[in-house]
Amino acid sequence: MLKAIMYKKYGSPDVLKLQNINKPKPTDNQVLVRIHAASVNYGNLVVLKGKPFLSRFAFGLFKPKYTIPGGDIAGQVEAVGKNVQQFQSGDKVFGDLEPFGWGGYAEYVAVPEEALVPMPDNISFEEAAAVPMAAVTALQALRDKGNIQSGQKVLIYGASGGVGTFAVQIAKYFGAEVTGVCSTRNIEILRSIGADHIIDYTKEDFTQKTNKYDLILAVNGYRSIFDYKRALNPNGTYVMVGGKGVQMAQAMVFGPLLTLTGKKKMSSFLQRANHGDLIFLQELLEQGLIKPVLDRRFKLEEVPEAFRYFEEGRAKGKIVITVS
Repeated sequence: MLKAIMYKKYGSPDVLKLQNINKPKPTDNQVLVRIHAASVNYGNLVVLKGKPFLSRFAFGLFKPKYTIPGGDIAGQVEAVGKNVQQFQSGDKVFGDLEPFGWGGYAEYVAVPEEALVPMPDNISFEEAAAVPMAAVTALQALRDKGNIQSGQKVLIYGASGGVGTFAVQIAKYFGAEVTGVCSTRNIEILRSIGADHIIDYTKEDFTQKTNKYDLILAVNGYRSIFDYKRALNPNGTYVMVGGKGVQMAQAMVFGPLLTLTGKKKMSSFLQRANHGDLIFLQELLEQGLIKPVLDRRFKLEEVPEAFRYFEEGRAKGKIVITVS
């Protein structure tokens, strides 16, 4: 038997319950992982609440299709199926379970080997579990959607959160001059991860400055899309990664129209799990070019509390779950 956080209906964190279930057995193509750490992402909240409603067509229309939430994990291989080639018992691994039925808020999980990559020796299980969804989101938004180039001036709004802290570091890796927007209490975090310039939104309005940006990444987009448009260079690009419903709706509705009527590109973005991108990030981690920023740590039985804290929107970096 093992312990796992489970839920049978969509709702608030109160529907999450710690339960005892049978330990999974890996199939011929699966890896059995003893999970040491997991993390909390916006996608976990979508799966929990079944909102926006369209998400239910993927996760279950009337009740959850996957009863154990949790996508990002880090742990140690305990057993492998006979067809598994990349891993063996004892290997440290991390990965994103979202394409494979979730299941990260548990002591063990059995998943295909393509869900996992080797864990670098220079980071902890908690740090590794903080990486997959948030760092892949930052990477794909900057590189694939934003077409980031060396020497560009990049603004990251919401730079002190999970995605934002990775975005600052990845943008620096690509050679950009990075401005991070955050509140007063998070300025030191941005300094520690290499932001070139920092704007305290409680004291300054980035749209009122003379500086213009080649690329703006709105991680927590609590500003109008028209504010971001004014802060762009004539051929600049705006990418909406996350934020409140109003901002998301603006990006989806007005973004394409604004792009068609001018040279500035205004768009929204949705991350897709990608094994190759995770390997790329693993290499950056090994070289010390990026480092996860961790906020609070919660035990497995405290996952409902972790979700409540996440919903407050004040996390500095990533919220992690210590499993075993």
